Amino acid sequence: MTRLTGDARVAGVLGRPIGHSLSPLIHNAWIEAAGLDAVYVPLSPAAGGLKRLFEACRGGLVAGFNVTVPFKEEALAGADTMTGRARRAGAANLVLFAADGQVAADSTDGAGLMAALTEKAPALAVSGARTVVLGAGGAGRSAAAALLEAGAAEVRLVNRSSDRAAAVATALGERIRVFGWAETAAALDGAGLLVNATTLGLEGGEPLALDLDALAADAVVLDMVYRPLMTPLLADAAASGRTAVDGLAMLIGQARPSFEALFGRPPPAGVDVRALAVAALGGRR
Repeated sequence: MTRLTGDARVAGVLGRPIGHSLSPLIHNAWIEAAGLDAVYVPLSPAAGGLKRLFEACRGGLVAGFNVTVPFKEEALAGADTMTGRARRAGAANLVLFAADGQVAADSTDGAGLMAALTEKAPALAVSGARTVVLGAGGAGRSAAAALLEAGAAEVRLVNRSSDRAAAVATALGERIRVFGWAETAAALDGAGLLVNATTLGLEGGEPLALDLDALAADAVVLDMVYRPLMTPLLADAAASGRTAVDGLAMLIGQARPSFEALFGRPPPAGVDVRALAVAALGGRR
C-alpha cells in the first residue's frame, strides 16, 4: 500500500448504511496503481449531520466525497455551487471542497448509466427510444435526466409517490410521463429500456417482482442494485432473452469521472476493478 504522508489527499463516500459500498475498493485500487499519496474512505454521517460535516471540511482539508443514499438531495442543498447536470438531476453524488471554502456539487450518475449501457448493451439506441425508470429519488431523476439528454423519445417514470414523480416531470419537461406503481405494466408496454433506480431487490431487503413480458423483445434491463450482482430482475431479463446490465457496471462508470475530479487525473489503465469488485462480492453473478 502506498505510504500516506501529511500531504495525503483525502476523499471518500458518504451514505447510510455504507458498509456495503464497493466505492472504497475501486478508488483505492486506482490510488494504489497510480502511486498517489491519497486515501478514499467510507463515512456514515448521522441523519441531519451532512451540513456539519461540510462545514468541517471547507477549505480543502478534504478533496471531496461521493454521495449515495440517502444523502444525494441533501448534498445538493448543502453546496454553494452546482453543475447543470446536478441541477437537472436534483441531487449530487459528488461534492468537491475548494481551497477558498466553496462546496461544489456535481452528478456523475448519468454518465455512469450511459457508460454502463454503452459497455454492456452496445446495440441499444437510446435516442428515440421509449424508456422506463423505476423510482423518482435522486438516482431515478439522474437517470431520467441522462436519458432525456441522450435523446430518449420519452421516459416513463414509475414511483409509489405520484407527487414526487410529478415534481420530477415538472423539472425535466414534457417527455416525462408519470405512472403510479399499480400502473407499472402499462409503463413497460413496448419499452426498449428499463432502469431500476430503487433499492428494491437489494440483498436482505424488499424484493422487486415484475412481469417483463410487456417490454419489447429486444429490451435492455439495467438494475442499479449490485448486491446481489445478478438480481432477480436481471435474472428474469436474461431468462427471457433480453440484455441484462448490472449495477456494478454503472458504479464503475460513475466512479471514473469522480476519481478524476477528486484526484486530478484519470484512473490508471490496466486495473481490472470489476474483477476486484466481483471477488469482493464472493464471485456471485
